[in-house]
Amino acid sequence: MAQTGADREPDPSGPIELRVLTGPNLYFPRPAVKLTLDASGVLAADPARVVAWQRALRVREPTVGLPRSPARAVAAAELAAAVVRRAAGRLRTRVAAVGRPGDDDTVVVAYPFRHRRTAELFGAAVAEVFAAVTLRDEDPGHALDQVRPALAGHDPGETIAPLRPSIPVVAVTGTNGKTTTTRLIAHLVKAGGRIPGWSSTDGIVIDGVEVESGDWSGPGGAARVLADPSVQVAVTETARGGILLRGVGTSVNDVSVVTNISADHLGLLGVHTLDQLAEVKSVIVRITKPSGWTVLNADDPLVRAMRSVSRAKPWFFSPDRDNPYLDDALEAGGRAITVIDGQIVILGRGHDPTDVIALADVPLTMAGASRVNTANALAATAAAIAIGVPLPAVREGLRTFTTGAAHNAGRLNVYRLGGRAVVLDLAHNEASLESLLAVARALTLPGGELAVVLGTAGDRPDEAIHAMGAIAGRSADRLLVAGRTKYTRGRPAGEMEAIWRAGAAEAGVVDVTESADELSGLVAALDAAVPLPDGSVVAVCALEQRAELVAEIERRGGGEMSPDEVAERVRAAAAG
Repeated sequence: MAQTGADREPDPSGPIELRVLTGPNLYFPRPAVKLTLDASGVLAADPARVVAWQRALRVREPTVGLPRSPARAVAAAELAAAVVRRAAGRLRTRVAAVGRPGDDDTVVVAYPFRHRRTAELFGAAVAEVFAAVTLRDEDPGHALDQVRPALAGHDPGETIAPLRPSIPVVAVTGTNGKTTTTRLIAHLVKAGGRIPGWSSTDGIVIDGVEVESGDWSGPGGAARVLADPSVQVAVTETARGGILLRGVGTSVNDVSVVTNISADHLGLLGVHTLDQLAEVKSVIVRITKPSGWTVLNADDPLVRAMRSVSRAKPWFFSPDRDNPYLDDALEAGGRAITVIDGQIVILGRGHDPTDVIALADVPLTMAGASRVNTANALAATAAAIAIGVPLPAVREGLRTFTTGAAHNAGRLNVYRLGGRAVVLDLAHNEASLESLLAVARALTLPGGELAVVLGTAGDRPDEAIHAMGAIAGRSADRLLVAGRTKYTRGRPAGEMEAIWRAGAAEAGVVDVTESADELSGLVAALDAAVPLPDGSVVAVCALEQRAELVAEIERRGGGEMSPDEVAERVRAAAAG
């Protein structure tokens, strides 16, 4: 049979890929197998032949379409799903199937399972039937007759079941703000007297102590947190890749949080559009308990729409009290959280607004200069209250969680360096870059300039890198682009720099300095022949060298700004 995983050798007699999804996934709220099959035969076939296959396999509501048309791609998906159902019938059982058009002359079909070996053997048999019918034009009935012998006497293998948590679980997803929101929720839980365990792209932390480093935003992170007997509330960052490659790590959650949907990693793992990305992210919403809450960004139409796929109560958040969609959550029996007259408030139908805290007393918002972090604070507050954190503890947690590296490393960390400021942020896509630049501008004092050290990972599409160059070009007074040493993702030297330059040129900026890496970019900005005046800010997209950047700032006598210093500088910039 074909090997599983993404790195197997091609096998013409088996699926292009057979992937075991061990938790709720894009296709089913339970474990499933995802098969990628060669659909070239269906895509190129004469319409009459396609109709004959559909009749033989009893395709439901068949589509035919012209060869290689979008309609024909749908027909191929319908045919693959029918093969799964008919093959299961040969085993005297029923199996649900979902078929979708794939990439590069492929089709994807998924079906749920319980036993790993049975699922894999059945997938190989389905692939053989599909190839026999659509590539070799064999009789469908004869091809299906081979399914039962292929599975005769096999060992079913291990039973696969997703974790059923015995403690409250908050699952957080979105494009930007996931890690910050996850960290803040864990902080609020701890302020409320319970022991949090959280997993994210930056590691696993149990009760404030890091026990694993690296990216743990997949199901492995959730499993690791739930395996710790001391943890009383689990907070799990749930990334796109984990959902697509393995599924979600738990069968259900008590609260789901979706921060936003914006362009990131498009073109990878079969996700090409924002609608497709939103569908992937909505998996955690679909598995939220009916007694739980879905905390959704009311400013994002793709996130708002997720309310319709969940039986849980909606809790909308937006920094804008005039957002008309907040009332939709209230009318559905849910809640909303927003900012009114400088206060974070909770809204409920038939109740007076509940004051939480003044926005100025929440360091994460940087005196309101960071709209993104204001939204993150609203989402985290809603999630914490939804799992029973008392309001006084929420207030205390919001007061004590800062933008500094101790609480939120790599996310809008602000450092003083004489009269200048340096802001370090991951800023890996267009939306996060715009957030970084908005904060940097809010920190730029009268007479100061904004210097930007631009960079991102090489797995972004050319269009995204180009767009980031244009965004930076429109905002920066001085623009530097940093080369990659680790996250080139196979791109040749100089390729990304050329795309950055093209994007900046679109914004009318042709004076762009290149540096070998992030650290040399910061040094170049600080030591420029024409020095940056006092009041200036250097914004660095810090993906690879955060520790080295901080060390350089400290070597020059700088240090991290306190929340009061950040707020004072924001107010001074606004007053000027």
